[in-house]
Amino acid sequence: MNLAAQQCFYPWRPAACLRVSGEDSLTFLQGQFTNDLQQGKNAGATYGLWLNQKGKVLADSFVRKTSPQEAWIVSYFSPAAVIRERLEAYIIADDVVIEDVSDSTRGLTIFGPATATEMGLGAPAWEFRGRRTREVHTEIIFPAEMEAALTPKLSGHTELTSGQMETLRITAGIPAVPADLGPADLPNEGGLETDAISYTKGCYLGQEVMARLKNLGQVRRGLLRVRGPGEPPARLTPVFQGARKAGELRSTVREGAGWVGFALVSLVQLQREAGLALAAEGAAVIHFADTP
Repeated sequence: MNLAAQQCFYPWRPAACLRVSGEDSLTFLQGQFTNDLQQGKNAGATYGLWLNQKGKVLADSFVRKTSPQEAWIVSYFSPAAVIRERLEAYIIADDVVIEDVSDSTRGLTIFGPATATEMGLGAPAWEFRGRRTREVHTEIIFPAEMEAALTPKLSGHTELTSGQMETLRITAGIPAVPADLGPADLPNEGGLETDAISYTKGCYLGQEVMARLKNLGQVRRGLLRVRGPGEPPARLTPVFQGARKAGELRSTVREGAGWVGFALVSLVQLQREAGLALAAEGAAVIHFADTP
């Protein structure tokens, strides 16, 4: 499906939109964020994670630097309160102020090379390359009061539903935080080490754990795409191979006559070709989508 050719869009509300300001704001964020804010990997913003001391995933977000004393944090799914609490716990004598403007902010996903300017949105709207699917798409962030003026500009475009966006995300193999990876999970278990982690930027919370995982070269659990028949099971439903619990389901969404989703499973002794069951010694009705 070429979403750009079909001129598709998706309106959304950020789970988090935080303005971080103060003389020490960028230095502070650089010492907390998993990715390098000095060398952005994403046009307009840098994607990365907020970890705890054990290297577990508390939240993810995009960070956009707007000046030497200001940055914006935006997340699709990670709550503002979680990110703010995580950051404020480490503000000691730093000149850093965090303001939550999530309720007064809106987002718009546009598939294709559209820009905020082309959509008729000037400052204070801003944009960055999204990561909802593998197709090129732009995220536009703007104040809620600009929403009414934007609606006429989307005439002739196809609005996607949240279910369609979930299907696109999951089939593209892109985890959501915290639904697919959360406070009990490591970034590498969801394959986020390539896009979200810098191994060269220096110290940040959880950095030592990330360095050890890089040296080990593997993790014992992995987030894998799965498919099954019927209604999508609930999140955290356990899955089995034979009598052994292999893991649990995370995000699921209906796809045709069945469903597609993620399962976080132990990679030790995992037989992908055998599939997974919803009960011990049950029939293997769930199959790995990535199995050749």
